[in-house]
Amino acid sequence: MDLITILNLLLLVFLIFATGFFVAAEFAVVKLRMSRIDQLIDEGNKKAITVKRVADNLDYNLSACQLGITVTALGLGSLGKPTVEKILYPVFDWLNISQSLSSVLSYAIAFILVTILHVVVGEMAPKTLAIQFAERMSLLLAPPLYWFGKIMFPFIWLLNGTSRVILRMFGVPAKAKEDSYTEEELKIVMTQSYQGGEINQTELEYMENVFSFDERVAKDIMVPRINMAVFEQNMAKEEIAQTMIEHNFTRYPVIDETKDRVIGIVNVKKMLAKMAGKRDYHLSDFIQSIPYILETTKIYDAFIKMQKTGVHMVIVVDEYGGTSGLLTIEDILEEIVGEIRDEFDEEEVEEIEYRAPNKYCISGRVLLDDLEEKFGITFANSDQIDTLGGWIHQKLAGMAKKGDVVEENGLTWTVMKVKQLQIQRVQLEGLHIGGEPKGD
Repeated sequence: MDLITILNLLLLVFLIFATGFFVAAEFAVVKLRMSRIDQLIDEGNKKAITVKRVADNLDYNLSACQLGITVTALGLGSLGKPTVEKILYPVFDWLNISQSLSSVLSYAIAFILVTILHVVVGEMAPKTLAIQFAERMSLLLAPPLYWFGKIMFPFIWLLNGTSRVILRMFGVPAKAKEDSYTEEELKIVMTQSYQGGEINQTELEYMENVFSFDERVAKDIMVPRINMAVFEQNMAKEEIAQTMIEHNFTRYPVIDETKDRVIGIVNVKKMLAKMAGKRDYHLSDFIQSIPYILETTKIYDAFIKMQKTGVHMVIVVDEYGGTSGLLTIEDILEEIVGEIRDEFDEEEVEEIEYRAPNKYCISGRVLLDDLEEKFGITFANSDQIDTLGGWIHQKLAGMAKKGDVVEENGLTWTVMKVKQLQIQRVQLEGLHIGGEPKGD
């Protein structure tokens, strides 16, 4: 085997590995998670900076990869036949094969060998490596790809410019709009991350709650008017103390005879010193103004209003200006992090409490949307109803009382507790409702 043949063989090997380099670089950069690269940059990884440069100019660098793949493929094709023919010439001569037949055979053998090496070693293996180890491969391959793009700039610029001209001839814009994820796509990504062990169940629930955060309005999570604990403007000191002992709240709205006339809010921490010292005080000395919001106000907007005013409670009013309920900053935070309990919440029970297979005890204030999401239940003709208690009142065509039963779609809803006409607890039974519900 002469020196020229050996050099040609080495050049073939180089071209195959060069093809593998460009293929691996292309797939690694496309598969890469930029959030991870940003994290590596923050940690001081210098290679990650080059990776980000490559990814930020993705269209140009993918063109560099395509140029490299094309040139190496053409090189393999042009070198393959003459090299294989030169290697096999002694064999064909020994077998006394004619020149025309040996030419055909050498072409066929060269085509098969080069194709197999090109596809397996130059394409498939690098692609698999790049997909499985995108981060490592991008850190390894991005620097040489970056400098290859710099060196080949005139050719890449010319090729990209030509492709844009052709695309414009067919009405395709030169630069496509950058991709962004929809909310549903992000939910799928989060679910896949949970299934892959990247995040835990609690983190997944927090992120799901964040997405539903801007869909909720004050009416969905407020404390209803009937459950509001308040101070009356002219309430005696003994009654104030008794209300504080009974409810253990920090803040109380102050009303003038009726809950439709809320004149402010009192933070009882400021009253405790005078109460403990048995000094004289007046409730009016501690009243602060309180913001108002509509039932339809987004809870995000309510949260912002509380932050700006420095007040942790707002009064929710209906379309007629009457008090519908109140909303606290704790109610809003619980929409994201779940139930927040303190030493005074020991008697609180879960809104959806698992009792036994196919049996649950549910708060009458639970939203129908939440039940539909957790159990796949459909509540027909409930467009104007928000809560389970309201739906049961509607189905009974009157005010429910303890023991009333509603049966629909194979499910049995039994009223377990009613207070001041408000349905507080409901028992749900149904054969197709199994297992504990997911999350709160």
